[in-house]
Amino acid sequence: MKEEKEFFSARTVAWTDAGNGISERVLSRDPDGTLTRLARWAPGTTSGEEIIRHEYVEEVYLLEGELTDLTLEQTFHPGDYACRPPGMPHGPYRTETGCIMLEIRYSAR
Repeated sequence: MKEEKEFFSARTVAWTDAGNGISERVLSRDPDGTLTRLARWAPGTTSGEEIIRHEYVEEVYLLEGELTDLTLEQTFHPGDYACRPPGMPHGPYRTETGCIMLEIRYSAR
């Protein structure tokens, strides 16, 4: 179970390198993989060349910038939202200008 936290400024959480041009502010995490974070993609970042699938539910809300799904050939903007059940194919992605998103991951059980 995630640690109890009352309102706090997310700005007090340092950005850390998550690899491949992405940095993150992890707001809460559980050892089972449950995660809430802000993910910041640097300009020109791609998620790779492969379609992405994972074993957890993922919700993403785009806060700033733009993100292009290279398979769908569609660009998403602030206010756009996705909810992906386990196994749902998505991506790969690229951002020309950079973006920040709120990402929530949790088990489907």
